[in-house]
Amino acid sequence: MSNRPITEDDIHAYVDQLLEPERRGEVAAYLDAHSDVARRVAGFSDQRALLRNALAPIAHEPLPPELNLSRIIEGRRRRLSPWRAVAAVLLIGIGGIGGWIARGAMPVSSNGLATNGLATNGLATNGLAALEQEAADSFKVYAPDRIRPVEVRASEGTQLERWLSNRLRQPIKVPDLTTSGYRLMGGRLIATSHGPAAMFMYDDDRGDRLVVLARPMAVELNAPMKPQSRSDVAGYSWADGGMGYSLVGLPATESLRPIANEVRKQAQTI
Repeated sequence: MSNRPITEDDIHAYVDQLLEPERRGEVAAYLDAHSDVARRVAGFSDQRALLRNALAPIAHEPLPPELNLSRIIEGRRRRLSPWRAVAAVLLIGIGGIGGWIARGAMPVSSNGLATNGLATNGLATNGLAALEQEAADSFKVYAPDRIRPVEVRASEGTQLERWLSNRLRQPIKVPDLTTSGYRLMGGRLIATSHGPAAMFMYDDDRGDRLVVLARPMAVELNAPMKPQSRSDVAGYSWADGGMGYSLVGLPATESLRPIANEVRKQAQTI
């Protein structure tokens, strides 16, 4: 028997019956010793069975002709006449010229960034307040999801770091919160109005979840850590060296401070 810790990835693979026999035995032994996690796994298994039974008839149906990809592509080619193609190219060109001209007419902030006139200093739309809202929204959408809360699981941590670093064009390090009692579930790329953001999700043995959101900042490039509280979500946000971070969860705000400090300390070592 190995000494590898049981991760959220192992638990989901156990439910999906994808583990090797030896690892499946280790997870089963873990569940025998942790009744709270075993209850969650039982719920996952029930959901899996319900979904499979509900979708089984649909899974065996033939693909409708109107959804055949090759037929859709061929139909579009026939409908697009040569004159329409020329018109489409002209419209794209005119739009690009208009956008470039409009760009020159936009007000520019002191840091050289074009603004839209909604905020005179950029802070109201692009600072920590915006990051806090994005983190809270991400938590509310993905934390309750018991089927696919993350896009890339913890077992692919190296690939996750490389992928998110490439998309954000900044080095991203996945925080390790095991000393704080939380294990990494995985992460995903989040689309925000200020560009892509990296989201990491964690949980503990009780099933409580935390979210860490990170993205490049256009303003407030360095900002001290401050608490945030939005309805039923609490946490801390800060910025260091042009990267903004926000840790959010359901526990009381003060209990999250040492965890946020740990995330900040690890981020500074990148």
